[in-house]
Amino acid sequence: MVFAAGGFKVKLYDIAQQQLTTALENIRKQMKELEESGFLKGTLSAEKQLALISVCTDLKAAVEGATFIQECTPENLELKKKIFSQLDLIVDDSVILSSSTSCLLPSKLFTGLKHVKQCIVSHPVNPPYFVPLVEIVPHPETDPSVTERTYALMKKIGQSPVKLNREIEGFVLNRLQYAVISEAWRLVGEGVISPTDLDVVMSDGLGMRYAFIGPLETMHLNAEGISNYCERYREGMKLVLNTFGPVPEFSGEIEQKISQAMSEKVPAVPKHLGARREWRDDCLIGLAKLKKQMKSN
Repeated sequence: MVFAAGGFKVKLYDIAQQQLTTALENIRKQMKELEESGFLKGTLSAEKQLALISVCTDLKAAVEGATFIQECTPENLELKKKIFSQLDLIVDDSVILSSSTSCLLPSKLFTGLKHVKQCIVSHPVNPPYFVPLVEIVPHPETDPSVTERTYALMKKIGQSPVKLNREIEGFVLNRLQYAVISEAWRLVGEGVISPTDLDVVMSDGLGMRYAFIGPLETMHLNAEGISNYCERYREGMKLVLNTFGPVPEFSGEIEQKISQAMSEKVPAVPKHLGARREWRDDCLIGLAKLKKQMKSN
């Protein structure tokens, strides 16, 4: 949907025809709803965007003439390596081979491929239609021009790409996310705060400003610049950080406690989870519109 909104022809490939049929039905439904609500991306109508999307169950036919290939299979290293080894045999020397992996290192995915210089990770954030960040992570042998072309493409389709200078476990988004999750888990586990109140700290506290500025600019603005912030708060930060506990197991009693609290708020069944995801997406649409307005002011 994001690529079609940018005016690009898109071919969806899957080994199961039913997956493709269902995908097209879902895309049509979502695009029509977005158009009706005025939130459809791009300058083309929903029908014109839908006309750019076709499906295919033959990999060779799917990638013929492609300039950019985005792999979106489940987070399974062997499955992804299998797909890229198949692509390696049929693509030319100009196409970009990109993976959506959220944490598998490019060196584990692409090493040994004939077209390794054309390989890169372009990690989108769920749901990518409403959350524009894309982490671009090169393999050590990726040609710099591939990084630049991928970055330019993501900008062209309206995403917000960032370039990592080297690969690292979890990339950047998940390293930050896991740090927050880890401390949240410890605070609940130690009885400092309830699971629901913990989420309020983020949604009505940190998250309010993080929707517009990051942690470093937050520091910068919360004092007379970064250096002044460090001068004021470095000892306090170190004191607090030294009290952080070990990495949680994310299991056992604390898991049950958090699961119970979250399930009381949103029952862990498809109907309720789906409705809450729709609500989340509506919130993200509104936030995206607000951010766009503020950037243009």
